[in-house]
Amino acid sequence: MKDENNDDYFEKQTPSILRSIGGLLTFSTILPLNIYTTIDEMARLTWFWPVLNGLIGLIATIIAFILAKFIHFDPFLIATIVYGFLLLINGFNHFDGLMDFGDGVMVHGSPEKKLSIMKDPMTGVGGISTGFIVGTITIAAYTSLINYAYAVSLKFLLLIIVAEIAAKIGLTTCCISSQSSEDGIGKYFIKYMNLKNYVIGLIICFIIAVALSLSPGIHIGLLGIIGGAFGGALTALLAKKHLKIANGDVLGTSNELGRLFSLIAMLVLISINFSALI
Repeated sequence: MKDENNDDYFEKQTPSILRSIGGLLTFSTILPLNIYTTIDEMARLTWFWPVLNGLIGLIATIIAFILAKFIHFDPFLIATIVYGFLLLINGFNHFDGLMDFGDGVMVHGSPEKKLSIMKDPMTGVGGISTGFIVGTITIAAYTSLINYAYAVSLKFLLLIIVAEIAAKIGLTTCCISSQSSEDGIGKYFIKYMNLKNYVIGLIICFIIAVALSLSPGIHIGLLGIIGGAFGGALTALLAKKHLKIANGDVLGTSNELGRLFSLIAMLVLISINFSALI
């Protein structure tokens, strides 16, 4: 039996797509899969991460459906539970990156100084405020979406899956748009994210979004994916301006902003077309 604590444990393993997928889920969630692989092998599937995150969105959607259909919770309470679940299952890693990023971009000084602030274990007012603003708007967006689900059809809850796919589209967009730092795990995801794989992943996600948004309108799901890409591009732009490079905290931020802008984009279209959807 192989000892996974040995330094050469992973080197003895034959590359496997299934193990890479399992390793990526183990790395990015608190799911007790206990499937481990090398960072390189796992990062090669960065382009597939949005599809995997759809599974997390599916679990969140099931939770929202049960709370809405059978328990009839208030939309705000459902939204808070769903968002709390998504943060928890990701181990708060992306949200922690968002807060660190908020601390870094709010301080005056050189990119090196901003990066050192981001690596500081203490969280300042910039990070707390950023987390509060993004978290509050995200919960409000979920509340609006669930209100529409109550008013029109619970099929609108499927857009929660679209938003989670879009969150990782935000991350892959940031990867393809950024220069990586010299250290940290984030550099591997940026390294293995190329334009060809990005486009393939984007097309797959567009197809899934269309399938999930047939009831409210396929243009709503499509715009949700575009909103996620916008959130990632915006994060990359801010990182270039303030830090010059991107690290794990920047990628975590792109995930949270990708979800947020995806929800907002979809809600704009739903609001515009609400009378036609009833």
